[in-house]
Amino acid sequence: MSHLRSGRLVLVPNTLDLGAEAVPIEAALPAMAIARAAALTHWVAEDARSTRVFLKRVGAVVPLVRPLQEVTITELPRPRKGSGQAVAASEWDRLLAPALAGVELGLLSEAGLPAVADPGAELVASAHRAGVAVEVLAGPSALVLAVAASGLGGQNFAFVGYLPQDAVTRATRIRQLEAQSRQQSQAQLFIETPYRNAALWDALLAGLNPSTRLAVACGLTLPGGFNLSDTVAGWRGRPAIDWPDKLPAVFVLKA
Repeated sequence: MSHLRSGRLVLVPNTLDLGAEAVPIEAALPAMAIARAAALTHWVAEDARSTRVFLKRVGAVVPLVRPLQEVTITELPRPRKGSGQAVAASEWDRLLAPALAGVELGLLSEAGLPAVADPGAELVASAHRAGVAVEVLAGPSALVLAVAASGLGGQNFAFVGYLPQDAVTRATRIRQLEAQSRQQSQAQLFIETPYRNAALWDALLAGLNPSTRLAVACGLTLPGGFNLSDTVAGWRGRPAIDWPDKLPAVFVLKA
């Protein structure tokens, strides 16, 4: 691997408590990941403010190698609103300057594992193109945890992001995902903003076939979290779920 540059891009896991009450970071992340995060002086992240909060939590367990005010944090580029254009490759390449200069560069997501259902994937692709080594640290991934807890298809699954908010369009999309699941024997994963979880759940119970299996993993790794799975017919006979206001959820269906 002599073609690789001396620096590297380090994918650092985050906790899954974004928007909820914070849990002790050492209860959510491996000790090695916390120690590696404490040793990094350059970061790329979705949000600089939340990254500083993360590093304060890290520093309470393992002292940071530099004072927080001396740590460099650069935010991921975002497409211009209404432009319809993707971020130029040159902007992603620019973020790799510290790694190209021989420095270890951390990549942090708002929650979970960077570059999984996350815009940081573009930076990882740029690192590979530039010959920068990529290192990923072990930590929680909500999607993988939800698949494991559902029992609905660890061999074949797909994450499809958010479903449409419009009721009619959403109902059509739900039927499409159910048909795709049946045709490919593939579990379908999707998410929603926490305060809309109840509305999505009601739409799923109304639009899916009774025999389709439906699981939800809510508040993964957090107090008050739960993992439940049943057929749609079974769910219709159960008491309604008391949805927490701020806990994120991953939904899984398998026809």
